[in-house]
Amino acid sequence: MKLLVAVQVDGEQANAAAVAFDAWDAPEATKTYFTHVAQVGKAVRGELDLRELPCVMQLLAEHKLEPELVLIEGFVYLDADDTPGLGQRLFEALGGKVPVVGLSKKSLPELSSQFEVMREDETPPLIVTSVGLDIGAAKVRVRSMHGRKRVPTLMKLAARLAKNTD
Repeated sequence: MKLLVAVQVDGEQANAAAVAFDAWDAPEATKTYFTHVAQVGKAVRGELDLRELPCVMQLLAEHKLEPELVLIEGFVYLDADDTPGLGQRLFEALGGKVPVVGLSKKSLPELSSQFEVMREDETPPLIVTSVGLDIGAAKVRVRSMHGRKRVPTLMKLAARLAKNTD
């Protein structure tokens, strides 16, 4: 099972959601998961914001999830020199055994076009970074994900679930 994870931090609390799927081109999730995190730390100015990491780890532990691969909204690396981002930290927290693919709608100036994936003509590319899976393979798989628009269907679903305030 592959897992696409999204976290929504709101003040001192957060929601973490995950969408499980088997096939890269799956139009629907096989299952969804949700965890509310009552207390998250504050972001430290000038440092990498890792507040989402304990939220993802809590979600995985709470639901006893052992995915074969995790996709996150964000970056595995912050530049072409492999400066660690949230995804690299998650990879390390998972013992370096579970590949992590980062997807972002925003680019970073330090990332070249080699990290871009065009999913639709005339739209900005998605930025793909990965660890534990070759970047070329990660880009091919992200390109094949279901959805007619720039952002894959399951990525939209995970974000929507994480924003749930009920």
